[in-house]
Amino acid sequence: MADLKIKDISKLETWNVKELRKLRMTIKNRINSFDSSQTPKELAKSNPLQDMNVDELKELLEKVLKAEKNL
Repeated sequence: MADLKIKDISKLETWNVKELRKLRMTIKNRINSFDSSQTPKELAKSNPLQDMNVDELKELLEKVLKAEKNL
């Protein structure tokens, strides 16, 4: 299983298909969490999405989708 906590999200071109897919699903789940709750669950400090707001998550999702297409 891909461990996203040890990966650098600024270097998506180095990620493999499984890691990108897991990150995409995690981002979508986090966006849904923001949409369904005023106070979404706090993420662990080691989670790369921990300090991101909805707009940043959507921007990252676009980057992930682009990286998946380039594989």
